[in-house]
Amino acid sequence: MKKEEIFGEYEEHILSTYRKIPLVFVKGKGSRLWDIHNRVFLDFFPGWGVNNIGHCHPKVMSAVRDQISRLIFVPNSYYNVCQAQLAGELSFYTFPASYFFCNSGAEANEAAIKLARKFGKGRYGIITFENAFHGRTMGALAATGQEKYQRGFGPMLEGFTSVPFNDISAVEKAAGPETAAVMLELIQGEGGINVATKEFAASLRELCDRKKLLLIVDEVQTGIGRTGKMFCYQNYGVMPDVLTAAKALGGGLPIGLMAVRKEFADVLGPGMHASTFGGGPVICKAALAVLRAIRREKLLENAVEMGEYLKQRLYALKEKYPVIKDVRGMGLMLGIELAVAGDGVVEYCREKRLLINCTHERVLRIMPALNVTRGQINKAAGILSGAFARV
Repeated sequence: MKKEEIFGEYEEHILSTYRKIPLVFVKGKGSRLWDIHNRVFLDFFPGWGVNNIGHCHPKVMSAVRDQISRLIFVPNSYYNVCQAQLAGELSFYTFPASYFFCNSGAEANEAAIKLARKFGKGRYGIITFENAFHGRTMGALAATGQEKYQRGFGPMLEGFTSVPFNDISAVEKAAGPETAAVMLELIQGEGGINVATKEFAASLRELCDRKKLLLIVDEVQTGIGRTGKMFCYQNYGVMPDVLTAAKALGGGLPIGLMAVRKEFADVLGPGMHASTFGGGPVICKAALAVLRAIRREKLLENAVEMGEYLKQRLYALKEKYPVIKDVRGMGLMLGIELAVAGDGVVEYCREKRLLINCTHERVLRIMPALNVTRGQINKAAGILSGAFARV
């Protein structure tokens, strides 16, 4: 199909729930994408972090090809070899936990919300944070501390209280007799790359222990190596009671995960929650390949090293261009806050074949794959410099 024909089919047959960028990509490898005209783009925002190990990683492709020739689907009422293997592999990277597999981050967060309410035994309140983003399904949307996403879909599911981020006194005031859990992202992605302080995280853990609340950490975007650890909470020395993850775990295929500390693993029993396609053989085989690629190719170490190098390049740009107000983040999850709207910078970069993202109107999100190279970072920094010079 020609590009115009593709656009026409979308306009005629597909709901316009996404703001479309007029590009059609047909091939990917590592940090590169090829469009329908065979132009090559450098991808520094690969699928909101889905492609943490790059596009079409050979180990993922090989695993999928192998499994798809054996067994594509089996219901969760039967035992699944690949799911068992994935759970065993994950146990090396999380706290002692039991796992629930689903298809997306929103679905994982819905599971966590249900678990928190069941745990509460009548306590149903969940404290969340301003500028949080937990998903677009109705429970996850109610937990999301951004009114712009909720507008037009009310009334929201009751029981959620949103308080300022990094403010432990606000959490203390909000925690009442009906509260069952606290839910947060340690780095708010959609909220503008806002980073929790170590003091705040430690205080949350203490508060939850004292008041017998569940601490739910949403790592849908920060998980699977993005911050230089397999999971972001490991940078804080604070253990969650419930962890949710998704995006990068499947290497490009859809998967969600809820990890529950062993002490709370019996809160949800048979028949209380389910996901028809969750943890199927093909996706679990792909996720296994992702975890093994990260370990064998030392991608966590590369994320730390390249994250520091990228941050240095961005700090140098900040010194040069007053339009940059702040550079913040962790590992390879970095944000550049501007004094002006960021859409023009994103568009300029796209014209120069660098793909980045802007959130909260003025925060550029830079999230390259964990196997990014110095050369690719230098190229991206050069294009960004040109964009800031124009601004």
